[in-house]
Amino acid sequence: MILTRFSFFLHLAATVSAIAQQFTPTQEALQAMGAVSPGSFMGHIRFFSDDRLEGRGPGTRSDRLTQLYIASHMEMLGLKPAGENGTYFQRVPIVSMQTDPSTTLSVSGTKGVLDLKYASEFVAFTGNQQTEVSVSDAEIVFVGYGIVAPEQGWDDYKDVDVAGKVLMMMNNDPSPDDPRIFGGKARTYYGRWTYKYEIAAKKGAAGAIIIHTTESAGYGWNVVESSWSGGRAELGLKPGTPRTKVNGWTTLDATNKILSLAGKSLDKLQSSAQKKSFKPVPLGIKASITVRTKIGQLETANVLGALQGSDPQLKDEVVVFGAHHDHLGIGKPVKGDSIYNGAVDNASGSSALLNIGRMFTALKEQPHRSILFAALAAEESGLIGSQYYAENPTYPPGKIAAYINIDGINVLGKTNDMGVIGFGKSSIDKIAEAVAAWQGRVLKPDQFPEQGSFYRSDQFNFAKIGVPCMYLKVGTDYVGKPPGFGHEKHDEYIKNDYHQPSDETKPEWDLSGAVVDAQLMFLVGLKIAGDDAMPVWNKGDEFEAARLKALGQ
Repeated sequence: MILTRFSFFLHLAATVSAIAQQFTPTQEALQAMGAVSPGSFMGHIRFFSDDRLEGRGPGTRSDRLTQLYIASHMEMLGLKPAGENGTYFQRVPIVSMQTDPSTTLSVSGTKGVLDLKYASEFVAFTGNQQTEVSVSDAEIVFVGYGIVAPEQGWDDYKDVDVAGKVLMMMNNDPSPDDPRIFGGKARTYYGRWTYKYEIAAKKGAAGAIIIHTTESAGYGWNVVESSWSGGRAELGLKPGTPRTKVNGWTTLDATNKILSLAGKSLDKLQSSAQKKSFKPVPLGIKASITVRTKIGQLETANVLGALQGSDPQLKDEVVVFGAHHDHLGIGKPVKGDSIYNGAVDNASGSSALLNIGRMFTALKEQPHRSILFAALAAEESGLIGSQYYAENPTYPPGKIAAYINIDGINVLGKTNDMGVIGFGKSSIDKIAEAVAAWQGRVLKPDQFPEQGSFYRSDQFNFAKIGVPCMYLKVGTDYVGKPPGFGHEKHDEYIKNDYHQPSDETKPEWDLSGAVVDAQLMFLVGLKIAGDDAMPVWNKGDEFEAARLKALGQ
Protein backbone atom coordinates (compact mmCIF):
# COMPACT_ATOMS: atom_id res chain seq x y z
CA MET A 1 0.00 0.00 0.00
CA ILE A 2 1.32 3.43 -0.95
CA LEU A 3 0.43 6.22 1.46
CA THR A 4 0.25 9.86 0.47
CA ARG A 5 2.12 12.29 2.72
CA PHE A 6 -1.19 13.37 4.33
CA SER A 7 -2.49 9.85 4.83
CA PHE A 8 0.88 8.77 6.23
CA PHE A 9 0.71 11.41 8.96
CA LEU A 10 -2.91 10.48 9.72
CA HIS A 11 -1.75 6.86 10.07
CA LEU A 12 1.17 7.91 12.30
CA ALA A 13 -1.09 10.06 14.49
CA ALA A 14 -3.56 7.20 14.89
CA THR A 15 -0.74 4.81 15.79
CA VAL A 16 0.70 7.21 18.37
CA SER A 17 -2.77 7.77 19.81
CA ALA A 18 -3.34 4.02 20.12
CA ILE A 19 -0.02 3.55 21.91
CA ALA A 20 -0.70 6.50 24.20
CA GLN A 21 -4.00 4.93 25.29
CA GLN A 22 -1.99 2.05 26.68
CA PHE A 23 -0.34 4.25 29.27
CA THR A 24 -1.64 6.97 31.53
CA PRO A 25 0.29 7.95 34.67
CA THR A 26 -1.53 8.13 37.96
CA GLN A 27 -2.27 11.45 39.60
CA GLU A 28 0.30 10.59 42.24
CA ALA A 29 2.96 10.04 39.57
CA LEU A 30 2.07 13.35 37.95
CA GLN A 31 2.50 15.11 41.27
CA ALA A 32 5.86 13.43 41.83
CA MET A 33 7.03 14.58 38.41
CA GLY A 34 6.45 18.15 39.55
CA ALA A 35 9.22 17.77 42.14
CA VAL A 36 11.91 18.54 39.56
CA SER A 37 12.71 21.63 37.54
CA PRO A 38 15.48 23.07 35.35
CA GLY A 39 16.92 24.60 38.51
CA SER A 40 17.08 21.27 40.34
CA PHE A 41 19.08 19.92 37.40
CA MET A 42 21.42 22.87 37.01
CA GLY A 43 22.26 23.08 40.71
CA HIS A 44 23.86 19.62 40.73
CA ILE A 45 25.53 20.11 37.36
CA ARG A 46 27.20 23.34 38.48
CA PHE A 47 28.66 21.60 41.51
CA PHE A 48 29.89 18.47 39.72
CA SER A 49 31.48 20.45 36.88
CA ASP A 50 33.00 23.27 38.92
CA ASP A 51 36.76 23.77 38.56
CA ARG A 52 37.11 23.02 42.28
CA LEU A 53 36.06 19.44 41.53
CA GLU A 54 39.08 19.20 39.20
CA GLY A 55 37.41 16.95 36.66
CA ARG A 56 36.41 14.16 39.08
CA GLY A 57 39.32 11.86 38.18
CA PRO A 58 39.01 8.39 39.76
CA GLY A 59 40.85 7.92 43.06
CA THR A 60 41.40 11.64 43.63
CA ARG A 61 40.25 13.94 46.42
CA SER A 62 37.68 15.44 44.02
CA ASP A 63 36.39 11.94 43.30
CA ARG A 64 35.81 11.38 47.02
CA LEU A 65 34.06 14.76 47.31
CA THR A 66 31.81 13.78 44.41
CA GLN A 67 30.91 10.51 46.10
CA LEU A 68 30.21 12.27 49.39
CA TYR A 69 27.98 14.84 47.68
CA ILE A 70 25.95 12.12 45.96
CA ALA A 71 25.64 10.03 49.13
CA SER A 72 24.57 13.11 51.11
CA HIS A 73 21.83 13.89 48.65
CA MET A 74 20.69 10.29 48.58
CA GLU A 75 20.36 10.47 52.34
CA MET A 76 18.46 13.78 52.10
CA LEU A 77 16.04 12.15 49.66
CA GLY A 78 15.41 9.29 52.05
CA LEU A 79 17.17 6.61 50.01
CA LYS A 80 18.63 3.85 52.15
CA PRO A 81 22.33 2.93 52.05
CA ALA A 82 22.78 0.05 49.60
CA GLY A 83 26.56 -0.30 49.58
CA GLU A 84 28.94 -2.14 51.89
CA ASN A 85 28.69 -2.35 55.68
CA GLY A 86 25.57 -0.21 55.92
CA THR A 87 27.04 2.65 53.86
CA TYR A 88 26.23 4.16 50.47
CA PHE A 89 29.61 3.09 49.07
CA GLN A 90 30.73 0.01 47.19
CA ARG A 91 34.50 0.29 47.14
CA VAL A 92 36.13 -0.24 43.75
CA PRO A 93 39.89 -0.92 43.91
CA ILE A 94 41.69 0.22 40.77
CA VAL A 95 45.17 0.07 39.32
CA SER A 96 46.28 3.49 38.06
CA MET A 97 48.81 3.69 35.25
CA GLN A 98 50.67 6.71 33.89
CA THR A 99 52.80 6.17 30.77
CA ASP A 100 56.12 8.00 30.59
CA PRO A 101 55.51 10.66 27.91
CA SER A 102 59.08 10.30 26.63
CA THR A 103 58.11 6.90 25.21
CA THR A 104 59.08 6.42 21.55
CA LEU A 105 57.78 3.90 19.05
CA SER A 106 60.52 2.90 16.62
CA VAL A 107 59.69 1.18 13.34
CA SER A 108 62.43 -0.21 11.11
CA GLY A 109 62.59 -1.71 7.66
CA THR A 110 64.75 -1.90 4.56
CA LYS A 111 63.79 1.69 3.73
CA GLY A 112 65.00 3.10 7.04
CA VAL A 113 63.97 3.77 10.63
CA LEU A 114 61.01 5.81 11.82
CA ASP A 115 60.69 7.20 15.37
CA LEU A 116 57.18 8.32 16.30
CA LYS A 117 56.43 10.92 18.95
CA TYR A 118 54.24 10.10 21.91
CA ALA A 119 50.83 11.81 22.12
CA SER A 120 51.08 13.70 18.82
CA GLU A 121 51.57 10.58 16.67
CA PHE A 122 50.78 7.62 18.90
CA VAL A 123 49.74 6.64 22.40
CA ALA A 124 50.76 3.43 24.13
CA PHE A 125 50.26 1.80 27.49
CA THR A 126 51.14 -1.38 29.29
CA GLY A 127 48.84 -4.24 28.52
CA ASN A 128 49.76 -6.30 31.56
CA GLN A 129 50.00 -3.68 34.34
CA GLN A 130 53.79 -3.86 34.65
CA THR A 131 56.07 -0.92 35.39
CA GLU A 132 58.23 -1.65 32.36
CA VAL A 133 57.48 -3.69 29.25
CA SER A 134 59.56 -3.96 26.09
CA VAL A 135 58.99 -5.22 22.61
CA SER A 136 62.13 -5.49 20.49
CA ASP A 137 62.22 -5.97 16.71
CA ALA A 138 58.79 -7.60 16.64
CA GLU A 139 57.34 -8.21 13.20
CA ILE A 140 54.34 -6.00 12.41
CA VAL A 141 51.38 -7.81 10.87
CA PHE A 142 48.27 -6.12 9.48
CA VAL A 143 45.25 -8.14 10.62
CA GLY A 144 42.45 -6.18 8.97
CA TYR A 145 39.86 -5.37 11.62
CA GLY A 146 41.23 -7.96 14.04
CA ILE A 147 37.90 -9.78 14.30
CA VAL A 148 36.97 -13.41 14.85
CA ALA A 149 33.17 -13.75 14.55
CA PRO A 150 32.27 -17.43 13.96
CA GLU A 151 28.52 -16.70 13.87
CA GLN A 152 29.14 -14.47 10.87
CA GLY A 153 31.71 -16.69 9.22
CA TRP A 154 34.37 -14.03 9.72
CA ASP A 155 37.99 -14.63 10.78
CA ASP A 156 40.65 -12.00 10.17
CA TYR A 157 43.35 -14.28 11.62
CA LYS A 158 42.74 -17.42 9.52
CA ASP A 159 44.73 -19.52 12.04
CA VAL A 160 47.90 -17.57 11.23
CA ASP A 161 50.38 -17.69 14.13
CA VAL A 162 50.77 -14.11 15.37
CA ALA A 163 52.33 -14.97 18.73
CA GLY A 164 55.00 -12.49 19.75
CA LYS A 165 54.14 -10.10 16.92
CA VAL A 166 52.77 -6.56 16.89
CA LEU A 167 49.36 -6.41 15.24
CA MET A 168 48.15 -3.38 13.34
CA MET A 169 44.39 -3.21 12.78
CA MET A 170 41.59 -0.96 11.63
CA ASN A 171 39.19 0.63 14.08
CA ASN A 172 35.44 -0.14 13.95
CA ASP A 173 33.79 -2.97 11.99
CA PRO A 174 34.34 -3.82 8.34
CA SER A 175 31.74 -2.67 5.83
CA PRO A 176 31.30 -5.68 3.53
CA ASP A 177 28.93 -5.74 0.56
CA ASP A 178 26.41 -7.73 2.60
CA PRO A 179 24.69 -5.22 4.98
CA ARG A 180 23.51 -8.08 7.19
CA ILE A 181 27.08 -8.61 8.41
CA PHE A 182 28.18 -6.54 11.43
CA GLY A 183 24.90 -4.65 11.62
CA GLY A 184 25.40 -2.54 8.51
CA LYS A 185 26.15 1.01 9.58
CA ALA A 186 25.76 0.23 13.29
CA ARG A 187 28.95 -0.60 15.17
CA THR A 188 29.01 -3.91 17.03
CA TYR A 189 31.18 -4.93 19.96
CA TYR A 190 33.68 -6.31 17.46
CA GLY A 191 34.39 -2.72 16.49
CA ARG A 192 35.31 -1.62 20.00
CA TRP A 193 38.93 -1.14 21.02
CA THR A 194 38.36 -3.31 24.09
CA TYR A 195 37.49 -6.31 21.91
CA LYS A 196 40.45 -5.76 19.59
CA TYR A 197 42.95 -5.76 22.46
CA GLU A 198 41.25 -8.80 24.01
CA ILE A 199 41.41 -10.94 20.87
CA ALA A 200 45.01 -9.88 20.17
CA ALA A 201 45.95 -11.06 23.67
CA LYS A 202 44.16 -14.39 23.15
CA LYS A 203 46.17 -14.86 19.97
CA GLY A 204 49.40 -14.37 21.94
CA ALA A 205 50.41 -11.09 20.28
CA ALA A 206 53.10 -8.96 21.91
CA GLY A 207 51.31 -5.76 21.01
CA ALA A 208 48.22 -4.34 19.32
CA ILE A 209 47.99 -1.01 17.50
CA ILE A 210 44.64 0.43 16.40
CA ILE A 211 44.65 2.84 13.47
CA HIS A 212 42.72 6.00 14.29
CA THR A 213 40.63 7.90 11.80
CA THR A 214 38.00 10.43 12.74
CA GLU A 215 35.44 8.60 10.61
CA SER A 216 36.02 5.18 12.17
CA ALA A 217 36.25 6.44 15.75
CA GLY A 218 33.49 9.03 15.61
CA TYR A 219 35.82 11.63 17.15
CA GLY A 220 39.15 13.29 16.42
CA TRP A 221 42.65 12.42 17.57
CA ASN A 222 42.34 15.10 20.26
CA VAL A 223 39.91 12.80 22.08
CA VAL A 224 42.32 9.86 21.89
CA GLU A 225 45.14 12.09 23.12
CA SER A 226 43.16 13.47 26.07
CA SER A 227 41.64 10.10 27.00
CA TRP A 228 44.71 7.89 26.62
CA SER A 229 47.85 9.94 27.13
CA GLY A 230 46.76 10.88 30.64
CA GLY A 231 46.49 8.42 33.49
CA ARG A 232 44.70 5.13 32.86
CA ALA A 233 42.89 2.90 35.30
CA GLU A 234 41.78 -0.73 35.33
CA LEU A 235 40.59 -3.35 37.73
CA GLY A 236 43.35 -5.67 38.89
CA LEU A 237 44.15 -8.54 36.55
CA LYS A 238 42.69 -11.93 37.31
CA PRO A 239 45.17 -14.83 37.26
CA GLY A 240 45.42 -16.43 33.86
CA THR A 241 43.95 -13.48 31.96
CA PRO A 242 45.78 -13.21 28.61
CA ARG A 243 47.19 -9.76 27.96
CA THR A 244 49.44 -8.18 25.37
CA LYS A 245 52.57 -6.40 26.55
CA VAL A 246 51.71 -3.14 24.80
CA ASN A 247 48.52 -1.62 23.41
CA GLY A 248 48.24 1.60 21.50
CA TRP A 249 46.78 3.86 18.82
CA THR A 250 48.42 5.63 15.88
CA THR A 251 47.24 8.69 13.98
CA LEU A 252 46.34 8.38 10.32
CA ASP A 253 49.45 10.33 9.31
CA ALA A 254 51.70 8.18 11.50
CA THR A 255 50.10 5.04 10.09
CA ASN A 256 50.82 6.16 6.55
CA LYS A 257 54.46 6.80 7.52
CA ILE A 258 54.72 3.28 8.95
CA LEU A 259 53.18 1.70 5.88
CA SER A 260 55.42 3.68 3.56
CA LEU A 261 58.38 1.85 5.13
CA ALA A 262 56.62 -1.38 4.16
CA GLY A 263 55.77 -0.18 0.67
CA LYS A 264 52.07 -0.64 1.42
CA SER A 265 48.97 1.50 0.91
CA LEU A 266 46.44 1.84 3.72
CA ASP A 267 43.61 2.25 1.20
CA LYS A 268 44.48 -1.07 -0.45
CA LEU A 269 44.93 -2.86 2.87
CA GLN A 270 41.63 -1.53 4.17
CA SER A 271 39.87 -2.50 0.95
CA SER A 272 41.14 -6.08 1.24
CA ALA A 273 39.99 -6.17 4.89
CA GLN A 274 36.36 -5.68 3.81
CA LYS A 275 36.20 -9.27 2.53
CA LYS A 276 35.74 -12.55 4.40
CA SER A 277 38.64 -13.91 2.38
CA PHE A 278 41.09 -11.46 3.97
CA LYS A 279 44.28 -13.01 5.37
CA PRO A 280 46.85 -11.37 7.71
CA VAL A 281 49.50 -9.39 5.85
CA PRO A 282 53.08 -9.46 7.19
CA LEU A 283 54.43 -5.96 6.52
CA GLY A 284 58.12 -6.81 6.49
CA ILE A 285 58.89 -4.16 9.09
CA LYS A 286 59.58 -4.38 12.81
CA ALA A 287 58.52 -2.46 15.91
CA SER A 288 60.49 -1.69 19.06
CA ILE A 289 59.12 0.08 22.10
CA THR A 290 59.76 0.27 25.83
CA VAL A 291 56.85 1.50 27.91
CA ARG A 292 57.65 2.66 31.42
CA THR A 293 54.65 3.13 33.60
CA LYS A 294 54.05 4.65 36.99
CA ILE A 295 51.63 2.25 38.68
CA GLY A 296 49.61 2.92 41.78
CA GLN A 297 46.85 1.28 43.79
CA LEU A 298 43.86 3.59 44.18
CA GLU A 299 40.31 3.30 45.34
CA THR A 300 37.13 4.80 43.99
CA ALA A 301 33.53 3.79 44.73
CA ASN A 302 30.10 3.20 43.31
CA VAL A 303 27.52 5.16 45.31
CA LEU A 304 24.36 3.13 45.89
CA GLY A 305 21.05 4.25 47.36
CA ALA A 306 17.85 2.19 47.42
CA LEU A 307 14.13 2.68 47.76
CA GLN A 308 12.53 -0.50 49.05
CA GLY A 309 9.55 -1.85 47.17
CA SER A 310 6.14 -2.19 48.75
CA ASP A 311 5.18 -5.68 47.58
CA PRO A 312 6.19 -8.48 49.98
CA GLN A 313 7.32 -10.74 47.12
CA LEU A 314 8.48 -8.31 44.44
CA LYS A 315 10.49 -6.03 46.75
CA ASP A 316 13.40 -8.46 46.40
CA GLU A 317 13.53 -7.56 42.71
CA VAL A 318 14.96 -4.22 41.62
CA VAL A 319 14.96 -1.65 38.84
CA VAL A 320 18.36 0.03 38.57
CA PHE A 321 18.96 3.59 37.39
CA GLY A 322 22.63 4.26 36.73
CA ALA A 323 24.89 7.17 35.77
CA HIS A 324 28.66 7.44 35.97
CA HIS A 325 29.98 10.17 38.28
CA ASP A 326 33.60 10.36 37.05
CA HIS A 327 35.40 12.23 34.30
CA LEU A 328 39.01 12.68 33.12
CA GLY A 329 40.39 14.87 35.92
CA ILE A 330 43.30 17.16 35.11
CA GLY A 331 45.07 16.59 31.80
CA LYS A 332 46.85 18.22 28.90
CA PRO A 333 46.13 21.98 28.77
CA VAL A 334 43.98 23.16 25.89
CA LYS A 335 43.93 26.94 25.41
CA GLY A 336 45.30 27.30 28.93
CA ASP A 337 42.67 25.10 30.58
CA SER A 338 43.71 21.71 31.99
CA ILE A 339 40.55 20.80 33.95
CA TYR A 340 38.32 18.35 32.10
CA ASN A 341 35.07 19.32 33.83
CA GLY A 342 32.73 16.88 32.07
CA ALA A 343 29.60 19.00 32.43
CA VAL A 344 27.53 17.09 29.89
CA ASP A 345 29.62 13.93 30.29
CA ASN A 346 28.49 13.13 32.92
CA ALA A 347 27.74 15.79 35.51
CA SER A 348 24.41 16.11 33.70
CA GLY A 349 23.66 12.39 34.01
CA SER A 350 24.59 12.37 37.70
CA SER A 351 22.21 15.29 38.21
CA ALA A 352 19.45 13.41 36.36
CA LEU A 353 20.02 10.37 38.57
CA LEU A 354 19.45 12.43 41.71
CA ASN A 355 16.43 14.16 40.18
CA ILE A 356 14.82 10.85 39.23
CA GLY A 357 15.47 9.77 42.81
CA ARG A 358 13.70 12.93 43.89
CA MET A 359 10.62 11.97 41.87
CA PHE A 360 10.52 8.45 43.27
CA THR A 361 10.83 9.62 46.86
CA ALA A 362 8.03 12.13 46.25
CA LEU A 363 5.61 9.27 45.68
CA LYS A 364 3.22 8.65 48.56
CA GLU A 365 3.11 4.93 47.80
CA GLN A 366 6.23 3.15 46.66
CA PRO A 367 6.20 0.81 43.63
CA HIS A 368 6.09 -2.95 44.07
CA ARG A 369 9.72 -3.56 43.14
CA SER A 370 12.64 -1.83 44.79
CA ILE A 371 14.58 0.91 42.99
CA LEU A 372 18.37 1.15 43.11
CA PHE A 373 20.14 4.38 42.21
CA ALA A 374 23.73 3.65 41.19
CA ALA A 375 26.26 6.44 40.70
CA LEU A 376 28.98 4.41 39.03
CA ALA A 377 32.73 4.99 39.12
CA ALA A 378 35.48 5.14 36.49
CA GLU A 379 33.33 4.73 33.39
CA GLU A 380 35.73 6.86 31.38
CA SER A 381 38.55 4.45 32.21
CA GLY A 382 36.76 1.53 30.56
CA LEU A 383 33.41 1.01 32.34
CA ILE A 384 35.24 -0.04 35.51
CA GLY A 385 32.61 0.78 38.11
CA SER A 386 29.84 -1.06 36.28
CA GLN A 387 32.20 -3.97 35.58
CA TYR A 388 32.97 -4.22 39.29
CA TYR A 389 29.28 -4.07 40.18
CA ALA A 390 28.44 -6.74 37.59
CA GLU A 391 31.11 -8.99 39.10
CA ASN A 392 30.02 -8.15 42.67
CA PRO A 393 26.28 -7.37 42.39
CA THR A 394 24.33 -6.36 45.46
CA TYR A 395 21.25 -8.03 43.94
CA PRO A 396 21.37 -11.38 42.10
CA PRO A 397 21.36 -10.68 38.33
CA GLY A 398 18.17 -12.70 37.97
CA LYS A 399 16.48 -10.33 40.43
CA ILE A 400 17.49 -7.17 38.54
CA ALA A 401 14.42 -6.40 36.45
CA ALA A 402 16.05 -3.73 34.29
CA TYR A 403 18.89 -1.25 34.07
CA ILE A 404 18.25 2.28 32.78
CA ASN A 405 21.41 4.18 31.85
CA ILE A 406 21.91 7.94 31.91
CA ASP A 407 25.02 9.21 30.13
CA GLY A 408 24.54 12.82 29.10
CA ILE A 409 21.23 14.69 29.06
CA ASN A 410 19.50 17.27 26.91
CA VAL A 411 20.82 20.78 27.59
CA LEU A 412 19.36 22.58 24.55
CA GLY A 413 15.59 22.55 25.08
CA LYS A 414 12.63 20.27 24.47
CA THR A 415 12.53 17.74 21.65
CA ASN A 416 9.72 15.95 19.86
CA ASP A 417 11.72 12.74 19.99
CA MET A 418 14.20 10.77 22.04
CA GLY A 419 16.81 8.30 20.88
CA VAL A 420 17.17 4.74 22.13
CA ILE A 421 20.62 3.18 22.11
CA GLY A 422 20.02 -0.50 21.38
CA PHE A 423 16.48 0.00 20.11
CA GLY A 424 14.88 -3.34 19.29
CA LYS A 425 16.83 -5.37 21.82
CA SER A 426 14.33 -5.74 24.67
CA SER A 427 10.69 -5.43 25.70
CA ILE A 428 11.51 -2.17 27.50
CA ASP A 429 11.12 -0.43 24.14
CA LYS A 430 7.35 -0.95 24.18
CA ILE A 431 7.04 0.57 27.63
CA ALA A 432 9.15 3.57 26.68
CA GLU A 433 7.22 4.05 23.42
CA ALA A 434 3.95 4.15 25.34
CA VAL A 435 5.29 6.73 27.81
CA ALA A 436 6.75 8.84 25.02
CA ALA A 437 3.44 8.71 23.13
CA TRP A 438 1.63 9.91 26.26
CA GLN A 439 4.08 12.85 26.25
CA GLY A 440 3.22 13.49 22.61
CA ARG A 441 6.67 12.37 21.51
CA VAL A 442 8.25 9.51 19.59
CA LEU A 443 11.19 7.22 20.21
CA LYS A 444 13.74 6.71 17.46
CA PRO A 445 16.52 4.17 17.01
CA ASP A 446 20.04 5.41 17.66
CA GLN A 447 20.61 8.44 15.44
CA PHE A 448 24.36 7.82 15.39
CA PRO A 449 24.68 3.99 15.20
CA GLU A 450 28.20 4.13 13.77
CA GLN A 451 29.46 5.21 17.21
CA GLY A 452 28.56 1.88 18.80
CA SER A 453 27.24 3.56 21.93
CA PHE A 454 25.55 0.46 23.35
CA TYR A 455 29.00 -1.04 23.97
CA ARG A 456 30.55 2.19 25.22
CA SER A 457 28.58 2.94 28.36
CA ASP A 458 27.72 1.20 31.61
CA GLN A 459 24.63 -0.68 30.43
CA PHE A 460 26.95 -3.02 28.51
CA ASN A 461 28.25 -4.63 31.71
CA PHE A 462 24.72 -5.12 33.02
CA ALA A 463 23.68 -6.62 29.68
CA LYS A 464 26.56 -9.10 29.86
CA ILE A 465 25.09 -10.55 33.07
CA GLY A 466 21.69 -10.77 31.38
CA VAL A 467 19.91 -7.66 32.67
CA PRO A 468 17.56 -6.07 30.09
CA CYS A 469 18.80 -2.52 29.53
CA MET A 470 17.64 0.79 28.17
CA TYR A 471 19.89 3.70 27.27
CA LEU A 472 17.75 6.72 26.36
CA LYS A 473 19.63 9.43 24.52
CA VAL A 474 19.01 13.07 23.63
CA GLY A 475 16.62 13.57 20.71
CA THR A 476 17.49 15.49 17.56
CA ASP A 477 14.12 17.03 16.59
CA TYR A 478 14.12 20.18 18.72
CA VAL A 479 10.89 22.08 19.28
CA GLY A 480 10.98 25.39 17.44
CA LYS A 481 14.32 24.68 15.77
CA PRO A 482 14.99 24.11 12.07
CA PRO A 483 15.56 20.62 10.64
CA GLY A 484 19.13 19.48 11.15
CA PHE A 485 19.64 21.56 14.30
CA GLY A 486 19.96 18.53 16.56
CA HIS A 487 22.46 16.73 14.35
CA GLU A 488 24.46 19.92 13.93
CA LYS A 489 24.70 20.49 17.68
CA HIS A 490 25.64 16.85 18.30
CA ASP A 491 28.46 17.08 15.78
CA GLU A 492 29.65 20.38 17.28
CA TYR A 493 29.78 18.83 20.74
CA ILE A 494 31.76 15.80 19.56
CA LYS A 495 34.19 17.97 17.62
CA ASN A 496 34.70 20.77 20.15
CA ASP A 497 33.75 19.62 23.65
CA TYR A 498 33.68 15.84 24.03
CA HIS A 499 36.49 14.82 26.42
CA GLN A 500 37.87 18.36 26.28
CA PRO A 501 38.23 21.06 28.98
CA SER A 502 35.52 23.01 27.15
CA ASP A 503 32.81 20.57 28.31
CA GLU A 504 31.55 23.13 30.81
CA THR A 505 28.18 24.69 31.62
CA LYS A 506 27.20 27.31 29.05
CA PRO A 507 24.90 30.36 29.26
CA GLU A 508 22.74 29.20 26.33
CA TRP A 509 21.73 25.95 28.02
CA ASP A 510 18.00 25.25 28.29
CA LEU A 511 17.25 22.40 30.70
CA SER A 512 13.51 22.26 30.08
CA GLY A 513 14.13 19.28 27.80
CA ALA A 514 16.19 17.55 30.49
CA VAL A 515 13.20 17.69 32.82
CA VAL A 516 10.87 16.09 30.25
CA ASP A 517 13.41 13.40 29.38
CA ALA A 518 14.01 12.53 33.03
CA GLN A 519 10.26 12.36 33.61
CA LEU A 520 10.06 9.85 30.77
CA MET A 521 12.77 7.71 32.39
CA PHE A 522 11.01 7.97 35.75
CA LEU A 523 7.71 6.77 34.28
CA VAL A 524 9.41 3.90 32.42
CA GLY A 525 11.11 2.77 35.63
CA LEU A 526 7.88 3.17 37.60
CA LYS A 527 5.97 1.04 35.08
CA ILE A 528 8.62 -1.71 35.16
CA ALA A 529 8.65 -1.61 38.96
CA GLY A 530 4.88 -2.11 39.07
CA ASP A 531 4.38 -4.72 36.33
CA ASP A 532 3.81 -8.35 37.26
CA ALA A 533 6.47 -9.64 34.84
CA MET A 534 10.02 -8.41 34.38
CA PRO A 535 11.25 -7.18 30.98
CA VAL A 536 12.94 -9.65 28.62
CA TRP A 537 15.50 -9.51 25.85
CA ASN A 538 13.89 -9.98 22.47
CA LYS A 539 14.10 -13.48 21.03
CA GLY A 540 17.51 -14.20 19.59
CA ASP A 541 19.20 -11.16 21.10
CA GLU A 542 22.88 -11.55 21.89
CA PHE A 543 22.19 -11.23 25.64
CA GLU A 544 19.16 -13.55 25.83
CA ALA A 545 21.25 -16.57 26.84
CA ALA A 546 22.85 -14.66 29.72
CA ARG A 547 19.37 -13.70 30.96
CA LEU A 548 18.11 -17.26 30.85
CA LYS A 549 21.18 -18.34 32.78
CA ALA A 550 20.59 -15.61 35.41
CA LEU A 551 17.00 -16.77 35.77
CA GLY A 552 18.08 -20.38 36.17
CA GLN A 553 16.46 -21.40 32.88
